[in-house]
Amino acid sequence: MEVFLGGGNREIRKDGGFVHRPAGPWSVTVHRLLSHIRARGFDRAPQPIGFTDSGDEILSYLPGAVSNYPLPDSVKSEAALLSAARLLRAYHDATEGFLGEDSTWQLKRRSPVEVICHGDYAPYNVVFDGTNAVGIIDFDVAHPGPRNWDIAYALYRWAPFTNPLNTDGFGTPGEQISRARKFCDAYGLGPQNRIGLAELIEERLRQLLDFLVSEAEAGVEAFRNNMRDGHHLLYQNDIEYIEQNRQIIDSGLNSGR
Repeated sequence: MEVFLGGGNREIRKDGGFVHRPAGPWSVTVHRLLSHIRARGFDRAPQPIGFTDSGDEILSYLPGAVSNYPLPDSVKSEAALLSAARLLRAYHDATEGFLGEDSTWQLKRRSPVEVICHGDYAPYNVVFDGTNAVGIIDFDVAHPGPRNWDIAYALYRWAPFTNPLNTDGFGTPGEQISRARKFCDAYGLGPQNRIGLAELIEERLRQLLDFLVSEAEAGVEAFRNNMRDGHHLLYQNDIEYIEQNRQIIDSGLNSGR
C-alpha cells in the first residue's frame, strides 16, 4: 500500500519497505554516495535500490520518527542534540574517499574538499528513535566540501541560531551558544576549527537565500510557495541576528572548555 510521506518541495511516497522520490540529474551520484558509505559500514542512511521508468528513485525506508517545525521536546532535548552531532560525524567520516570529482551535484562543490556535505542537516532530515538520532535522509543537496561548511548549517538548525521573531527557533542567545558548543564537542570539532564559524553560518544562509530566490525566479513552484510564505524574510532576519551576535557566538563556542 502506498503512503504519501509529504516532503518540503517534492512528493515522496512509501510503498512497502521502499520510498519513491522524484529523481534529479544528481540522483545517480547520490546513489553512488549512499552505496559508498554503506560499504564503509554506515548503515544509517537509505540504501539505494534503483530508478523507475517514470523518473522516481527508489530507496529503502528508514523506520523511526522525522519531525518538522514546531519541533517536539524530544528533538529539542540535549540528548537529541548530542546524538545528532555524533551521527553527523559518523556520516562525514564514512564519506571520505568517495570519488566524486567529475560527478553531478545539485549544489556546487566547495574547497577544500574534505567530505561529502549532506547540505541540509536539520531535524527534518534526521530520523529519531526517542531522543536518539538513528538515521539521515534526503541527500539531494549533498556536495563535496569542508566539514565546517556542513557543521555551520547544522549549528544554525540545531542550536538553533534564529532570531526571537522566528517561531521555529527557541532559546536565548546564551542558550543557543551553549547548545552549539555542545554540538561541536560531541562532533569532536577542536578549538582551532571553530574559529570563524559564526561568519561561515552567515555565508551558508546567504547561499541558501540566493538559491531560494533564484529557484523561485526560475519558476519552480515549490520555491515560489516558499517565497509567498515569507521564508526568505525569515532567513534574512536570521542572518542579521547572527551578524549582530557574531562576536559572542565565536567566543562562546570555546568558552567553558
